[in-house]
Amino acid sequence: MSLPPLPESAIVVGATADDWRSAVTLAADALAASGAAKPEYAREMIRMIEEHGPYVVIAPGLALAHARPGPTVLQDGLSIVTLREPVRFGHPHNDPVSVVLGLAIATPDAHLAAVAAVANVFNDSSAIADLAAATTTAEVQRIMGTS
Repeated sequence: MSLPPLPESAIVVGATADDWRSAVTLAADALAASGAAKPEYAREMIRMIEEHGPYVVIAPGLALAHARPGPTVLQDGLSIVTLREPVRFGHPHNDPVSVVLGLAIATPDAHLAAVAAVANVFNDSSAIADLAAATTTAEVQRIMGTS
């Protein structure tokens, strides 16, 4: 599976978030803006972190916020939010987070493949820093390989 769609409407560069919940909400709002999820998807993403801890912080500075496929997911989609000031999720090694990816996948069968496709982007050790430093949506798309 290739990466889910990453339209300009799903990218927010240089955002401000007071805490991890605000950062995740920004990623969910971007998914909603792109048509991939309903606004209620934010609550699902936050609930998963509250229940399971900061498992979404998958690398230093990077969070991959997502929830299970369900009625709040309309279609596969990806969002990216870069933060002006990093936020803490409570991860013992990978905090603070400056890049939050939101992932919405419509079917359980595609979920693992989508996570793997996203992870492949970050085989490039400079990808997180490059995203954090990006100043335009086109730059984010280029780094993610979706342009």
